[in-house]
Amino acid sequence: MKIGIMGSGAWGTALAIHFALHQHQVWLWSHRAEHVAQLQQQRCNQRYLPDFQLPDLVVPTATLAMADVVIIATPVAALRSSARQLVAAGLGEVPVLAACKGFEQQTGLLPHQVLAEVLPHNTCIGVLSGPSFAQELAQQQPCAVTLASSDIDWIRDLAARLNNNVLRLYANHDVVGAAVGGAVKNVMAIANGIADGLHYGKNAQVALITRGLAEISRLALALGARQNTLMGLSGMGDLILTCTGALSRNRKVGLLLAEGKSLPQALAELGHVAEGVYTVEEVCRQAERLGVDMPIAMLLRQLFHGNINVHSLAETLMEREPTLE
Repeated sequence: MKIGIMGSGAWGTALAIHFALHQHQVWLWSHRAEHVAQLQQQRCNQRYLPDFQLPDLVVPTATLAMADVVIIATPVAALRSSARQLVAAGLGEVPVLAACKGFEQQTGLLPHQVLAEVLPHNTCIGVLSGPSFAQELAQQQPCAVTLASSDIDWIRDLAARLNNNVLRLYANHDVVGAAVGGAVKNVMAIANGIADGLHYGKNAQVALITRGLAEISRLALALGARQNTLMGLSGMGDLILTCTGALSRNRKVGLLLAEGKSLPQALAELGHVAEGVYTVEEVCRQAERLGVDMPIAMLLRQLFHGNINVHSLAETLMEREPTLE
C-alpha cells in the first residue's frame, strides 16, 4: 500500500519506519520545510525519535500526495487544520485514520468526529488507538492496537492489509469507545505519575488504574460506547501501559509535578506534547454535561487551576464518601 502520514513527531515517524520496513511506500509529511530538509538529509528524526534511520521507502515531504490511506499523527490541536489541508490538496475523500488521542479543545469533539466535520464526503474515517510507544514500534518490538471505524467492512480490510508479525491490528466498529479510551487514559496517567512520584506504592497505583478505568467506562458508555471495547486494547490495555510505562509522556508529567515543578515547567522539561494535559478540561466538561462522576479527572483540573496541590489531590480522593464499587 501507499501510506501517507501527516505529522513527523515521534509517533508519526515510528509508524513511517514500521510500515516501510514491511514494504509499504510511505510519505512522511511535515508542514515545516526545515524539518523536511533535515529528515531528507540525515534520514533520521533527530528531535523526536533519534537513533532510528528512515528506511528507503520513507519519503519525507512538505507536499501532500495521493495515498491509499492517510494517517494523521499530529497532536489533536492540529488535527482539524491537517484535515483541511487534505481538502485543499484534493485528498478529502482518501481513507483517513486519526492516530492522535484526545478531545478537541472548545468543541469537545473526538478525533473521528473532527474528521467527519471537515471531511463530510469521506466515507472511510477511523482511529488508530491502543497500547503503543513510538520507540518500541520503531525497534520492531511486538505490539497490538485497534483500528476502529463505523464502516466495519473498510476497517476489516485495512486491518488485514496492514497487519504483520510486529504490529497486530484488531478491527472494531466501536469508534467512540476506542477514541474515548485513548483520550482519557492520558488523564489517568498523569494522576498515576503523581502517585508514583510521591512514592505511594503499588497498592495506590493499582487502585488509581482500576478507578481510572471506571471513570473512562462511565464517560464512554454515556457517549455511546460498548463495554467490551473498554476492556480491550484501546481501553484497559492502553490505560495500563500509559500509567505504568517509563516511556509514557503523561506519566512523566505527573512525576515532574510530584517533584514540585509547575505545570509549565513540567511541560518545558518534557519537550513533547502530553495530550492528557490538554484533555483534562474537555473531559471534565463532558462529564459535567452528561452527569458522569469522574473524581480523578475533576481533581486534576483543580490542580491545573492551582486550587489544590499534589499532596491534597491524593488525600481528597481517599477522603471521599464510601460508595458501592
